[in-house]
Amino acid sequence: MRIGADLLNLGELDRLLARPWFRAYVYAESELATAAGFGPDRCREFLAGRFAAKEAVAKAIGTGFADGVVPRQIAVERTDSGAALVVLTGAAAAGAAALGVVEVQVSITHKADLVLAVALAVITPQGQRPRADRL
Repeated sequence: MRIGADLLNLGELDRLLARPWFRAYVYAESELATAAGFGPDRCREFLAGRFAAKEAVAKAIGTGFADGVVPRQIAVERTDSGAALVVLTGAAAAGAAALGVVEVQVSITHKADLVLAVALAVITPQGQRPRADRL
């Protein structure tokens, strides 16, 4: 298993969210479509949560945002129950597969002006690296 986390203040993204290029670079079309159905405050909160989740997932899958991995390749969808569902595409999916990642789970929480996301990448036993204390 690998874990990633990200914490941000809602205000950190305000200027960037106003820019169409930023939204297109960071968010999958499905995320933007969902956000468009909300009022301004909920849209801001939703997009900030998705941004934090993307950062957490990039850390958990071991790619970060490098080598062709861009934020919109990490989509955080919703299941019918409302739970977050991570969908990887492009270089993000390839990088995760190279590490043996078979599933990514994410949890997003909001409190006042803070957003926290934690991601857990589940790795196949063959893809796991031995821990230093077990060598």
